[in-house]
Amino acid sequence: MADAASRLGRVAEQVLGVPLPVRLRAWDGSQAGPPDAPTFVVRNRRALRRMLFKPGELGLARAWVAGDLDIEGDLYAALAAVSGLVWERGDGGRTLVQALREPEVRAAVRELLRLAGPPIPPAPPREEVRRRRHLHTRHSDRRAISHHYDVGNDFYEIVLGPSMVYSCAYWGAIDDADTLEGAQHDKLELVCAKLGLTSGQRLLDVGCGWGSMAIHAAREHGVSVVGVTLSQEQAAFARKRVADAGLTDRVEIRVQDYRDVTDGPYDAISSIGMAEHVGAERYLEYAENLHGLLKPGGRLLNHQIARRPQHDESAYDVDAFIDAYVFPDGELAPIGSTVTQLERAGFEVRDVESIREHYARTLRQWVANLEADWKRAVRLTSPGRARVWRLYMAASALAFERNRIGVNQVLAVKPSESGASGLPLRTRTWN
Repeated sequence: MADAASRLGRVAEQVLGVPLPVRLRAWDGSQAGPPDAPTFVVRNRRALRRMLFKPGELGLARAWVAGDLDIEGDLYAALAAVSGLVWERGDGGRTLVQALREPEVRAAVRELLRLAGPPIPPAPPREEVRRRRHLHTRHSDRRAISHHYDVGNDFYEIVLGPSMVYSCAYWGAIDDADTLEGAQHDKLELVCAKLGLTSGQRLLDVGCGWGSMAIHAAREHGVSVVGVTLSQEQAAFARKRVADAGLTDRVEIRVQDYRDVTDGPYDAISSIGMAEHVGAERYLEYAENLHGLLKPGGRLLNHQIARRPQHDESAYDVDAFIDAYVFPDGELAPIGSTVTQLERAGFEVRDVESIREHYARTLRQWVANLEADWKRAVRLTSPGRARVWRLYMAASALAFERNRIGVNQVLAVKPSESGASGLPLRTRTWN
């Protein structure tokens, strides 16, 4: 009699200590759990072995990426249902070690071992990056950036749409935009307004991506722009866009580490969605480098994802799934830490704007774009890579909605020796 799903459900509830909030369907066709809940499909016994050999988030991620585990129904509802068990258990949540002290839980694990089959650890999916210590050298940063961004420009066009902006859009702001393209235009315009860009100025765009900010600033505000990226694919795409826009006399795209830029001073610097790659140990160096590249009175707009502070900051560790499959070596910092480091480098922070809810909406639109052209996305990359992106973006949308992470635009200025900022008395003239 087919009963793998009910056996799995009992094991899960024993280990977790709470009723299972989702429905299960196992490889033998059996089903168990609430009938109206999203369904987790365990396609084979290998999924169980992945979770046994890597308990927690990484084992689940490996099963998902490999296609051994799937979800039927609303992806967001499914992730929301299990987030309290996997990501948001809090200080009162029972750890696996604590659970294993109970005889019934140990019995449940033995049952899971019997269900899983031969005790041979499956190889990780080929999309996984081997975990290593976060050094943030020039070599390791290039390798991490290549892993994330050199997936293929055609794939990113599916996800991001025509704007090719890979950062939080700004919805309903300047032109009451209700499309992704319009909201991304308004985000770029917001950055330009905060930087106070005027014709003839020089702008450094750190982590320039596919050139959208550089092109917008040159075309709409008449500035000369140097954009730097570590991705060869991004640079090639951006240079073509610059040429097509007739802006080669005003926009230069370089494959260059921001630490190697020496042709300052610049009037302004934009860093949009790049600082997450810098790392906590290198952040002051990052801030000092950018400070040194600005003229007195020059402005920095730092657009960066932030995490919530912890009671014990030394216990912080990067998300296992994100580190292994999405952003190798990426690290998030609380907004307070970011502001402190910028000011230690000599900046005066003049404005901080949280746009957390905007990123949740942006990510949901990216997921919709990916799902709408799923077969082509798989063909351009791999089934595993497309599954990584779908899970990563959907889970991130929920994380922003639930205030587990945020995103902030920090406007900072390099004051003159006399202390003058060059900013108007009422700074938020862009609103």
